[in-house]
Amino acid sequence: MELIKNMIEGIGLNSEIGGYMSYGIMVLSITLLCILANFITKKVFIKIISHVTYKNNIQWNLILLERKVFHKCSHVVPAFIIYYFSYTFPSYQHLIEIGAVSYMIIMGLLVMDSLLDAVNDIYKSYEISKIKPIRGYIQVVKIVLTIVCGILVIANLIGESPLILLSGIGAISAVLMLVFKDSILGLVAGVQLTANDMVRVGDWIEMPKYGADGDVIDISLNTVKVQNFDKTITTIPSYTLISDSFKNWRGMQKSGGRRIKRSIFIDTSSICFCTNEMLERFKSIHYLTEYILDKEREIQNHNKNLQIDTSNRVNGRALTNIGVFRTYIDQYLKNHHMIHQNMTCLVRQLASGETGLPLEIYAFTNSTEWQVYEAVQSDIFDHIFAIAPEFGLRIFQNPTGYDVKSLSTVSLSNYSRGGAI
Repeated sequence: MELIKNMIEGIGLNSEIGGYMSYGIMVLSITLLCILANFITKKVFIKIISHVTYKNNIQWNLILLERKVFHKCSHVVPAFIIYYFSYTFPSYQHLIEIGAVSYMIIMGLLVMDSLLDAVNDIYKSYEISKIKPIRGYIQVVKIVLTIVCGILVIANLIGESPLILLSGIGAISAVLMLVFKDSILGLVAGVQLTANDMVRVGDWIEMPKYGADGDVIDISLNTVKVQNFDKTITTIPSYTLISDSFKNWRGMQKSGGRRIKRSIFIDTSSICFCTNEMLERFKSIHYLTEYILDKEREIQNHNKNLQIDTSNRVNGRALTNIGVFRTYIDQYLKNHHMIHQNMTCLVRQLASGETGLPLEIYAFTNSTEWQVYEAVQSDIFDHIFAIAPEFGLRIFQNPTGYDVKSLSTVSLSNYSRGGAI
């Protein structure tokens, strides 16, 4: 730069014009030097890194390139050059140094921000990230770095020590607590959620209060995102998962079985004792043959030993169609290839009411997939509804328009016969 000044003075120009020209040439020279340095950094240095990374498929470097960590680092070089040559402008040296340092601090913050995102991406490539996500902690680090960089920039602009500004933080701590209330609550909640393993990315959770019923797709410092089964996304504050209750279906998914708990309602007027004809017909049903024979022997011995008069069916023991039907369903489930046989499997009666006698099926499928589960459950109940009339049972339902229409048709038919007579 001194050489440029001497050359201008040697040409013989007056001092004022020469001064402007020297400043102009120096500005142009520094600008060209910054452009050249930036070009070399981006087009040569970063290109070499990219070539080596893609050629050798270095996963970590690929993520760093995707997050543009090296690209943002290249912006620091021109600022460093400007700071280094600031002495060539004595009148503005202080302002140039302040601007260059502030720019480098801000770019350093952006580099750290991208680097932390890259660290999170690298961590997410491991299976443990689903169990213990670190995004919330990274966001806390970002907040701290932003505050620190803000203090450094302000201290640099006013020419004071950062310690002076830090000493005033205590006075505004109440304001900071208010501003970052959600972040503080989210941080505490994130620690508890992670420590207690309450929720992970990929878990199916249900929180009716917030309209959430689906898979967790993201856990951050302040929020947990849930993609519902209708593909909408519900955002829940992290701390509400600690303060409120929610259902996590992970236990069901890990168990390998999904529960079927549904009832059919039997019309109580169709329940009766089994006749000999009915028992003979039931013996031809594969799942009931052995049961009917054993029960007949057991009942016969019981009634004989107690000398019970069986001419009246009220006396002694006898099989009922509802009992045989319940046994058939139980055997059907125990022989079903899609029912988990190592988990609870039972058919039970619930308290009867105005809708008839509830017969509840309580079992577990051996698949937790939604489509498979629904298909198995539907197939089972299709079969039960279809087979109930074979046992002389009627499924209860309230009268429909078809029932009313049929009743009207019968009444009109009877009325016509009576009129004809």
